[in-house]
Amino acid sequence: MSQVTVLNATHRAMGARMVDFGGWDMPIHYGSQIEEHHAVRREAGMFDVSHMTVVDLRGGQAREFLRFLVANNVDKLKKPGKALYTCMLNPAGGVVDDLIVYFLSEQWFRLVVNAATRENDLAWIAKQVVGFDVEIRERPELAMIAVQGPQARDRLHSLLSTQAAARAQALGKFMAAEVSGPDDMPLFLARTGYTGEDGYEVIVPAEHAVALWNALHAAGVRPAGLGARDTLRLEAGMPLYGQDMDESVSPFEAGLAWTVAMDGDRDFVGRAALQAQLAAGVPRQMIGLVLDEKGVLRHGQTIRSQAGDGEVLSGTFSPTLGKAIAMARVPQGELGEVRVDIRGREIPVRVVKPPFARDGAICAGI
Repeated sequence: MSQVTVLNATHRAMGARMVDFGGWDMPIHYGSQIEEHHAVRREAGMFDVSHMTVVDLRGGQAREFLRFLVANNVDKLKKPGKALYTCMLNPAGGVVDDLIVYFLSEQWFRLVVNAATRENDLAWIAKQVVGFDVEIRERPELAMIAVQGPQARDRLHSLLSTQAAARAQALGKFMAAEVSGPDDMPLFLARTGYTGEDGYEVIVPAEHAVALWNALHAAGVRPAGLGARDTLRLEAGMPLYGQDMDESVSPFEAGLAWTVAMDGDRDFVGRAALQAQLAAGVPRQMIGLVLDEKGVLRHGQTIRSQAGDGEVLSGTFSPTLGKAIAMARVPQGELGEVRVDIRGREIPVRVVKPPFARDGAICAGI
């Protein structure tokens, strides 16, 4: 039986079409995936992401533990509230999960990890923490609503007191802060913008989630489902765990080299394997694709290139571009003319550097 978020009945009351998503009963859309996508690009939309897993790490060795656990360097986190995108790796350099780390104090860091990898992630973290003075606490009593779009922040600010709105307004990108929300509900606002648009990921006690959702809706924020969430994140060039990467793929092969900090002599899980891969040559690369002809790019399609065959990972029709786009993994090397095999017919595709769209518009060069 599927798990449900605290907003499940609210989604149904709003007419959402519900689907199973990794064991969770979630809204795919509320009538039009395309309209929901455009609402986020042009105005403001909101997503129930309460199925995501929030984990708090507390203790005197929290930073030291994270220096070992993740591939990016948490020493970059100097100001309380600062966030960092990174990956947990296995000893072979494969991606166990991608996640966001928030620095709240030297004794308190917060992780937000993927819903589908929850059990594996918690077990992995518990295994790695042995020997460190760190307490691991999952926070299932918290819900999360992502409010995204060029008008998202202003519409949420309209629900806050003057003082709270000013504090939120001053929040920089990849920063988080705790503020008082409507009716004094405690809100944890994080500004990471995973759709490629500005906005907040709002962590709120579950007992306040329905009230916050309804208040945002009344303020003009449109509910959006998993369908729009997927097309938006792909346009933003953001990989999806389990589709664009997994434990058999290194960050270098997933287009995430920028999330790995190899400077200094910091030891972290998977470092030796990554160094060996760099020395031998990274065998595969992640590329972006645009199909200018009619057609759909889908997961699993074969990509032909001068360097050898690869495959489409995430593929979809882009509402912003009006064309099919995809992320694909192909062998390293000169690619030459690249083609996609669609039902036995090889069709030319353009290789581009993601993101495809951001800040409400198509990116330059796409």
